Amino acid sequence: MSKSALIVVDIQNDYFPGGKWPLVGADAAADNAARIIQATRDSNGLVVHIRHEFTRDDAPFFTPNSEGAKLHPKVMNQGQEPVILKHYPNSFRDTGLKALLDKEGVEALVVIGSMSHMCIDATTRAAADMGYTVRVIHDACASRDLEFSGTTVPAAQVHAAFMSALGFAYAEVISTETLLNGQ
Repeated sequence: MSKSALIVVDIQNDYFPGGKWPLVGADAAADNAARIIQATRDSNGLVVHIRHEFTRDDAPFFTPNSEGAKLHPKVMNQGQEPVILKHYPNSFRDTGLKALLDKEGVEALVVIGSMSHMCIDATTRAAADMGYTVRVIHDACASRDLEFSGTTVPAAQVHAAFMSALGFAYAEVISTETLLNGQ
């Protein structure tokens, strides 16, 4: 069995009610994420937290040194769990994530977090392209309504489209219950 790591992507305050960029279903996804994080901790697994900050002060959300850019209390890192700061959707780009995973001998990833259509997508595709076996836990991820050419695309459809695409060629896309039941 290959060594795996849990990658917790951008579960940060601005994505929750009252934040600058709230997502549909952020609380429910974070509750599932917390369960997965605890199960990983209980099995002495590697939990890696990813935290996004934009590099400019006029960013729409995740502004540097803001409350909104902090990890949400439901999924705070504990002990020696690393927190990797990123500035791009892809959690590997210009960060120490790959070096950390290589040092730990990780070959498989479980990816959870936000946003389904942006950082989960970019991180999952990059991980698969680097040769990692990837599982995305769809109900531990959240998205938001998007707009294209005057049409609003509801968050549930955005999320489903991206999970479908990732499941086609980049990852096994499963539920929290499936993961926690060892399937």
